[in-house]
Amino acid sequence: MILVVGLGNPGPQYSATRHNIGFELIDSLSEAISVTGYTDRGIYLTATGRFRGTELTLVKPLTYMNRSGSAVKKALVYSNASPENCLICYDDINLPVGTIRLRPRGSAGGHNGIADIIGTLGTDHFPRLRIGIGNDFGRGRQSEYVLSPFTPDQQRIMDETLPTATEAVLTFIHEGVESSMNRYN
Repeated sequence: MILVVGLGNPGPQYSATRHNIGFELIDSLSEAISVTGYTDRGIYLTATGRFRGTELTLVKPLTYMNRSGSAVKKALVYSNASPENCLICYDDINLPVGTIRLRPRGSAGGHNGIADIIGTLGTDHFPRLRIGIGNDFGRGRQSEYVLSPFTPDQQRIMDETLPTATEAVLTFIHEGVESSMNRYN
């Protein structure tokens, strides 16, 4: 069992924001493997599917970004999966817009959602796919930036990035993190 978790914030007011690129990636994966019908498990939405014989669960936490850990932990327990088989997908201001990076583990890198997951799970040994959203904001304006939509130029870049990130996740599922890193980093 492989879990793919896209981080974001629930609610229509956040749907087109930079911080919700993880949710958008889950939507893209759902379409790519024809998954429909999400189930509400209280603190996360989930759907299951198969890709090349591998069963996977797609997860969207409903706990808001900075409290993602409890939803990820609950999804892992429910699915009887280990953190090493749980790919976390999220936005990263430390990468240029449209850049993707996969890693098998690592620190939070200043991302509050990842910090909460590490703290809740007690480990940083879980793979992650970071999607660059850039950092074109003034001092003290990070929250405003991540909770705002992409500019038209950035959106064009992201429209090209999401299919590539989807392919990277599918490669991760079928071939593992190392192969996916070598191909998409």
